[in-house]
Amino acid sequence: MHRLILPVLLLLVACAAPPARIDGFRSKGPIYSNAVLDLTTITGQWTQVAAFASDGRSCRAGGAEFTRGPSGLMASTRLCLNGTETAYRGPLAISGPGRLTPAAKAPAPLNREWWVLWADVDLRTLVIGTPDGSFGFILNRGGPLPPDRLTAARDILDWNGYDVGRLATFP
Repeated sequence: MHRLILPVLLLLVACAAPPARIDGFRSKGPIYSNAVLDLTTITGQWTQVAAFASDGRSCRAGGAEFTRGPSGLMASTRLCLNGTETAYRGPLAISGPGRLTPAAKAPAPLNREWWVLWADVDLRTLVIGTPDGSFGFILNRGGPLPPDRLTAARDILDWNGYDVGRLATFP
């Protein structure tokens, strides 16, 4: 009897449907923002080192600068998102733990809540995404992104349901 259990379980797993996709780069399921990160500490200049893309589209790596403004954080971004250069310049509201929302008109897909999924302990690398999976990207500062932090960032994206096979890194 016990010999039959394993084959039956393997058959059930093989027949299971793949995770349902949301419109974007991640499957349905839980996603977690960094609840302990003080978002005011991300000020400074950041270089985009990776983003999700489909259909072979590409653009050059972008970046972001976060500064403190009179009413909170300000952002000046030019990012490559899904192979399209997308920019936002304006205030960011801290809309929850580890969550930022453009407080001025922003182009899609930047016109939604940005979740900081991970920051390394020395605040050199940020992973930002969205619950709907419309974008996800990795920012770095202070030089090239070392392989160990890229691996950690990819693991965080994978753990949050992103299809890391669609993650493109920039030279």
